[in-house]
Order: sequence, then structure tokens, then C-alpha cells
Amino acid sequence: MILVTGGLGMIGAHTARALVDLGHEVVVTAYHRAEVPSFLAGRVTVERLDVTDRDAFLALADRHEISDIVHLAGSIPGEDPVRYFRTDTAGLLNALDAARTWGVRRFAVASSLGVYIGRTEIPWHEELPLPTADLPHLIVAFKKAVEPLTTHSLQGSGVQPVVLRIGTIWGPLVDPESPFFYVPPYISAVLRGEEPQPLHADDGGDQCYAPDAGRAIALLMDTGTLRHDTYNVSSGRPFTNQEFADALEAITPDLRLNLLPGRKNGPGEDPHLDITRLTSDTGFTPNFDVSAAVADYVKWRTENPR
Repeated sequence: MILVTGGLGMIGAHTARALVDLGHEVVVTAYHRAEVPSFLAGRVTVERLDVTDRDAFLALADRHEISDIVHLAGSIPGEDPVRYFRTDTAGLLNALDAARTWGVRRFAVASSLGVYIGRTEIPWHEELPLPTADLPHLIVAFKKAVEPLTTHSLQGSGVQPVVLRIGTIWGPLVDPESPFFYVPPYISAVLRGEEPQPLHADDGGDQCYAPDAGRAIALLMDTGTLRHDTYNVSSGRPFTNQEFADALEAITPDLRLNLLPGRKNGPGEDPHLDITRLTSDTGFTPNFDVSAAVADYVKWRTENPR
């Protein structure tokens, strides 16, 4: 059985679904979120768990025979950065403690494409040394720290770490007014019949539809042998705002979206993740291009609030 912490969040839920589709039994943990998405109902075991409670975390093994862990649980920073770091570090260390105590095969943990900030080479790939750079958000700072905490904690344990440098993910269960990626709010405005804030046609960058991201993570847990401990998780190709606009217009009668020409900050290229390593080791390729993702998401939103 594979444990997915944060398994009712967007990435966690799609990872759990993909693991079940691959034939695995899955237990997901949730703390603040209780609603099970329709595509998981009756397919996974749900445990209410505060991952900062070490004893409660370790007690999961009294009820389940857990072979692997995907640690995706995390919080959103408030006004106190120390509290945020303390909470998410405690959850990570308890998950690592469980991995060592239970002797699991693999321990996957969420990092971020933000760890590459400061590198000018595009696309970003796993062989790039991570630079010392000012980071835009507390979450990115924590994710950068997650990587050495995980790999050093598991040294000599027999547990293989799998660091997931996750790209810009969106899709079913995303916050429709997300402050982290502007496309969901843009689509939400269109669905409300409002004129969305104009975007520059040629801006864009990294993006991956959530079902694809979940399947990529699931394949990293399912594949027999992994040759590396760190993998980029995304679609492997950049998008442009024009592509999103075209996809929305194609499925919405009489919709005409006004985009600003060119790029907001002039000539250049937006960063995106290289997934050559992921594809080579697991065979992963995305099922959704921009058009298919937009069509699927709009259909989902007709029956779901997020």
C-alpha cells in the first residue's frame, strides 16, 4: 500500500488516482480538507492526520502495511514565517521518520521548479547546480531546503529518496482564484461571463495539467528501477497565453479574447522544465496538450466549484 500525505489536495488526489489506476492500494491523509473528490470516492482509504503529530503518523502502520510514501502535505504561509517553517519541517521530519521506521522502498517528496531561480539556461534540467539567489516566496525557500533534508535523512536507510521538482500545475481541484498561477483565475472570469484581465499573447512558460502531473509521480513510484534521486515533473514544453486563449475560444461560442501583443517585458524566453530524465526512466509523456487540458477543465468546472 502506498501512502500519499496531502492526498486530497490537487496534486495528491491526482497522484492517488493514478496510483490506483496502476493497480496499487492507496491510503491518503488529509487534515483540513475532508471532501473526497468524485474520481477518488470509494477507491482509496482516507485517514485524518495532522502530519506534525509524530505518534499519530507512526501509528498509521498499526492499520496499514505501507510500502512507499509520497509526501505532499504542506501548509500555506501566514504572517509568521517561523510558524510556517516549523509546521512544514515537523511534517517532513515525521514523514522521514516513518519512512525509516517502516523500511519503505521509496520516499517521494515535493520540491519545486522554483529551486532553479537564478539559472539563465532554458529549459531547466536536473543537472544544473542550484544557485544562491533571492527567492520570491516562503514556499519556494522551504522546498529548496526540503531536498538536502530528505536526501541526508535517508542516507544509509535503504529507502530511496525521490525529489519531485514539480512545475506549474493546474486543473481539477486547483484554487480557481489561485494567487500562484494566473490561468485558473483567467478561466474563472471567462466562465462567469466577465472580461478577464488582458494578458500578453507571447508570455507563458511552464505548465502541466494536474492529471498528467499525478500520473508522472505515480510512475516514479511504480517503475521498478530509478536511476536518479531527483526528477522534474511537468509537461516538458512551454505554453503561451495565446494557446490558452485559442483553446478557450474554440470551446466557447462567440467568445473573443483580447490579448496584448508580444511579451510584457520584451524579447526573451520563459523558463520551463526539461523532463527528459523522467521520460527516459518511466516512459512518461503528457496526455494533455493545452487545448485538451482547457476543454477537460472547463467541463469539470461545469459540475464542480474547483
